[in-house]
Amino acid sequence: MSEPAANPAATSFPAPTISLPLGLEVLRTYSGALVCLEILFGALVWILVASSNVPVPLLQGWVMFVSVTAFILSSTYLMLFLTGLADRINTDWNFLDVFYHFLALLFYFAAFVLEAATTAANGGAHIKPMTNSTDTVMCITYPRGNIFTVLHGNQYSINVAATIFAFVVTLCYGCSMVMGFKRWRM
Repeated sequence: MSEPAANPAATSFPAPTISLPLGLEVLRTYSGALVCLEILFGALVWILVASSNVPVPLLQGWVMFVSVTAFILSSTYLMLFLTGLADRINTDWNFLDVFYHFLALLFYFAAFVLEAATTAANGGAHIKPMTNSTDTVMCITYPRGNIFTVLHGNQYSINVAATIFAFVVTLCYGCSMVMGFKRWRM
C-alpha cells in the first residue's frame, strides 16, 4: 500500500496579515506618507551630520549608524509595499510594522538626544581675530558639563539643523508606531 498524497491545503501557510494597501495606493495612506517623511528627513539627518565632518565621533557615530540603518530599512519596507512583494511574504505585517517602528523610535530618540548633547556642548567657545594682528585667538569659557566640543559657526548651525530633523524623524516614527498599533489591534 502506498501512502496517500499530501493535501496541498494542509501544507500551505496562512495568508499574510496586511492592513495597508499594496502598490501606489500605499502612498495615499497616512502610514505611507509618514514612511516617506521618515525616509526624507532621515536622509537629511544623515547628510547634515556627515557634512559637519563629525566633530565628536563617539556621539555622532551612533547618530550616523541609526540614520543610515533606518533609511535603508524604511526604504526597503516601503519598496515591499510598492512592489506588492509584501503579499507574497507570509508574516503578520501589522505586528512587524509596530515592532519595527518601536525599535526605530527607540534608536532615533537616542540618536536625537546624542545629537542634541553634541550641539549643546559647544559651550561658549569662540574664535576671534586679535586686534592689530593676523593671528587668531580661541576664547574658551568654563565648560558646563563633561562633554565639551569646539564647533565652528558652520558646524554648529549644521548640528542644530541635524538635531531638529532628528527630532522630527523621531516624531514620525512615533506616529507610525501608534498608527501601526491601532491597525494591529483591529
